[in-house]
Amino acid sequence: MRSLMISKDSLLHAEIAAQGSARMPAVQLVASRDGLRDAVERPLPEMPELVVLDASGVAAEEGELLERLSKQYPSATFMLLTRDPQQDLLIRAMRAGMREVLPLPLVHRAFHEAMDRIEVAAGLSPVREGKVLAFISCKGGSGATFLSTNFGYALAALADKKVLLIDLHGQFGDATLYVSDQKPAMTLSDICAQISRMDGAFLASCLVHVASNFGVLAAADDPNRTVDMKPEHMDAILRVARQHYDFVVLDVGRQIDAISLRALDQADTIYPVLQLALPDIRDGRRLLDIFRSLGYPNERTCLIVNRYEKGGKLRLTDLEQALGADVLHTVPNDYLSATDSVNQGIPVLQLSRSSAVARSLAELVELVAARRVAESKGLFDRIFGRNEGG
Repeated sequence: MRSLMISKDSLLHAEIAAQGSARMPAVQLVASRDGLRDAVERPLPEMPELVVLDASGVAAEEGELLERLSKQYPSATFMLLTRDPQQDLLIRAMRAGMREVLPLPLVHRAFHEAMDRIEVAAGLSPVREGKVLAFISCKGGSGATFLSTNFGYALAALADKKVLLIDLHGQFGDATLYVSDQKPAMTLSDICAQISRMDGAFLASCLVHVASNFGVLAAADDPNRTVDMKPEHMDAILRVARQHYDFVVLDVGRQIDAISLRALDQADTIYPVLQLALPDIRDGRRLLDIFRSLGYPNERTCLIVNRYEKGGKLRLTDLEQALGADVLHTVPNDYLSATDSVNQGIPVLQLSRSSAVARSLAELVELVAARRVAESKGLFDRIFGRNEGG
């Protein structure tokens, strides 16, 4: 968004520039003016989309300049910043069509909330109501973290969706290592400690960005800090995440605690991950009994069978009868491709794009995103084209 900044305060100018650059799309300060008169007498050759005016030092008699400025840029949105709001000046500003007024010192959350409103009004950032998808292990070692991380990457890459993955493991969470070699600068516990700052830009700044439209929020790296995380923190995080991402994927792990339970309460769909083995089926039944006791409807729970091999003594129908739930999807036992991906920290879709597990993830994306991945011909052909090596 092309923006004009009107202020004599260089520190405020730098602060607005920094906050604006963290947004998607970025707020670009293409020009600056020292004051109202300077702005009126030196109009920009191209119409700005946003005018940020520091009205702190504007005298009441300069109100006429406000009206001239608004006529000079009739299609621009105006944001007024002021330390000592003057009633007469604010009334003239409102009459001139200026609706966003923020106090100084600048509260970053208020700035981003105002920018969200401006972008929605301008049609630049459609309001999202992202879906929350929770992957949870029925038994340790079921492969839920591998599937949630690699599915998140596949959903972003193949369906062109903006995806956030949140690692909810209470301790020793390592979801980032499955898809990246970057060290997280911030974790879930860090965000909870600064929950008052929660907005889209702050959330984005805390992620490991695996791709331009796929980020991972790492689990708390210090078990002692998880005591400061509260269920209401998860409410705030998911509320903001839904507004800024098409899909929020949760790697819940196996332990159900107050934090993960609050996240599961908000999940649109829960994917218990298990293997076709009796210990998994026993633990899966316990987990589904817990969900039923919590009042979760059956249709909200979709089973995924990992490392599936046809021809075994246990059949999918046996599992479905034992659990009283349907299997949504099976992921083949592709041990070599999955192990290479985990060991290198590279998504399997990127590392071994023609492998059986990569194709299975693409099929799951089609099921969840309700669109044919193959419709994106260019990307699909590049990833799964017959002439490409695997």
